[in-house]
Amino acid sequence: MNAATIQQRILKKIKRVFGPGLVTGASDDDPSGIATYSQAGAMFGLDTLWTAVFTFPLMAALQEMCARIGLVTNKGLIGAIRIYYPKWIVRLIVVVSFTAIVLNISADLAGMGAVCNMLIPSVPAPFFSIGFGVVLSYFIVVLPYAKISMYLKWFCLSLLCYIIVPFLLQQDWKAVLHAAFVPKLIWSREYLLIVIGILGTTISPYLFFWQTSMEVEEVEDRKLVVDKRIIQGMQKDIRSGIFFSNLVFFFIILSTGTVLHRSNVNGIETVDQAAMALKPLAGDLSYLLFAIGVIGTGLLAVPVLAGSLSYMVSETMSWQEGLNKKFHEAKGFYFVMVVSILTALCINFTGISPVRALVLTAIMYGLTAPLLIFVILLVSNNKKIMGDYTNSTWSNIMGITAFLLMVAAGIMLVFM
Repeated sequence: MNAATIQQRILKKIKRVFGPGLVTGASDDDPSGIATYSQAGAMFGLDTLWTAVFTFPLMAALQEMCARIGLVTNKGLIGAIRIYYPKWIVRLIVVVSFTAIVLNISADLAGMGAVCNMLIPSVPAPFFSIGFGVVLSYFIVVLPYAKISMYLKWFCLSLLCYIIVPFLLQQDWKAVLHAAFVPKLIWSREYLLIVIGILGTTISPYLFFWQTSMEVEEVEDRKLVVDKRIIQGMQKDIRSGIFFSNLVFFFIILSTGTVLHRSNVNGIETVDQAAMALKPLAGDLSYLLFAIGVIGTGLLAVPVLAGSLSYMVSETMSWQEGLNKKFHEAKGFYFVMVVSILTALCINFTGISPVRALVLTAIMYGLTAPLLIFVILLVSNNKKIMGDYTNSTWSNIMGITAFLLMVAAGIMLVFM
């Protein structure tokens, strides 16, 4: 066996370990997520820690439904909805999701530019944002995303530093466990807004589109015949990916709640304040470590966001689609991705703070998620579409819980 064959086998094994579920989980901890979780920890200490535990089964169930829809129908989420439901539902989903996703891309690029400016203050943050946007647009068109993501995922490991920080400081672990498993509700506008923001950035609508389409491409690439074994493998992949995401989410709140809240930093307005949470571990290098995490997750998440938008538009317009296709095979698909990134860059010049934009994005997702969750429940329970692979009782309980929770969050947000 030659070296090239060994290398190919190793790459195949890595790809199977780092499946679509892990990419989804890593993308969920994008700069928007980091900003929202950091803000929650700084403002309320451990009082929002329970959200990391509470959202895990909800998110895992929703992503599993989306993945199952992709595997069974061999179509993306919008493609499946378009065939079996009225066109106005498709148009409403696309319109509602478009603004939130473009703002999310803008916020992530702004956050990436801000952390670079933190390291090199002589260069304005927008220049870095533009650089990231242009470079990502180029590589999205030229290189296969599967190849890019396989390398970018390693940058996200810097987020594991948040797991170490709480163990370097004096902790009341009994209080931590209590905060994690006993929900605490504070009836104040700020607390409810940050909880809605957490729900929005965790149960993110763009991930529904992404997960469904990635499973379709996985089936096509590996020429799989969908059966119970494939479904079970997908479920395992989803659970591990979402577990990784929520583990990081949990420890970001715990770290910022321990380091920042205790130091009376009760709000984060700049990225260097957020980076202070890593100071017990990295000292003066905390800014570098934080920057690597934000840039790594941003580079991974922006193509996911733009790709989700492209899948939505392409399926609506019946265009050729897929990150497994080359540019000349799916010009419209890649055009939407590039335009969404360039549009997002324009928003960066409105003067809004990157941290505020990131948290605002999470809140917008909190408003758009209920519609999508409702439609996903309809599709995944439709025997004409799913055959023998409709939702289990547990999936329906989790899905309905997520729907009601997001509806309640949206109503509270409107009244506030």
